[in-house]
Amino acid sequence: MIDTIKNKILNNGLLTKDEAYDLVKIIQNYVSSIPGSCGLQPLFSLFCAASEISEKFRNNTIDLCAIINAKSGACPEDCSYCAQSSKSKADVFVYPLLSKDVILEKAKEAKDRGVKRFCIVTSGRKITSKEIGEIALMIEGIRNIGLLPCATLGLLSKDELYFLKENGLMRYHHNLETSERFFPEICRTHTYYDKLKTIEAAQSVGLSVCSGGIFGMGETWQDRIEMAFALRDLNVDSSPINFLIPVKGTLLGNLDVLHPFEALGIISLYRFALPEKEIRVCGGRIQILKDLHSFIFIAGADSLLTGNYLTITGRSYIDDIRLIENHGLKIV
Repeated sequence: MIDTIKNKILNNGLLTKDEAYDLVKIIQNYVSSIPGSCGLQPLFSLFCAASEISEKFRNNTIDLCAIINAKSGACPEDCSYCAQSSKSKADVFVYPLLSKDVILEKAKEAKDRGVKRFCIVTSGRKITSKEIGEIALMIEGIRNIGLLPCATLGLLSKDELYFLKENGLMRYHHNLETSERFFPEICRTHTYYDKLKTIEAAQSVGLSVCSGGIFGMGETWQDRIEMAFALRDLNVDSSPINFLIPVKGTLLGNLDVLHPFEALGIISLYRFALPEKEIRVCGGRIQILKDLHSFIFIAGADSLLTGNYLTITGRSYIDDIRLIENHGLKIV
């Protein structure tokens, strides 16, 4: 069954939802089984098939990006997974928009480590008009350094996104986070439709879009499949896969973490669903995958967020580059 679906995709066919559920059963059978009662062979066959799809469509290259938490905390939104949200009691740094000099210093550091993209990330529903002007100058500076500028600035309008594009922005990052059905369970202060509208506005002005979600928030496999197909319909260029690290003080702080093989299975599912797109493994990969972290490329990933994340420590540039080289892959 795996080979049949894989060969269809290798021949430019599209995964159906029924086929997606068939793939999910393989993951569920292993993760839910009594230890030792269910062999790894079907799961590893799934990973290998995803790796073949990645090899064909992504050419054994890895796209590296880095981010900077340019404005932290004091967010009025109520996202239940986020340490910076209005409902969180987690201890996080709170500070206004960083200066251009600080942003460009971090961008240069990322470039020196072999990173291709650099993303400015701010907390809050959206940035102010004054901040948009300041960030436009930062974007121009990032391009002059030789990096591809990306930004995560909230629910911006088409005019605001066009202004940033005219000042050098190449990609806008705006996660769906989860399925339309499950979204009200994790956020009430803005809607799934708000997310769609922002993504469509970014695409309408010619920006590349990076959009994915967070896994392990209590969503079902149906939710994971629905989001994958929503992203395919939106035709986004890159899909970040984040694994929830329950942070004490957040509304999801007491959840159990994902099984490492379940997390790897999600990567493979998204490679099958989005064969030509960047499958970018981001937050939680070290904490959730642990000793199985090196399997990310075997499972179908072709992109990484490297360095630190917003409020969680990430992985060093050097360690990620060594991992890529050990797999015989090359950095874009």
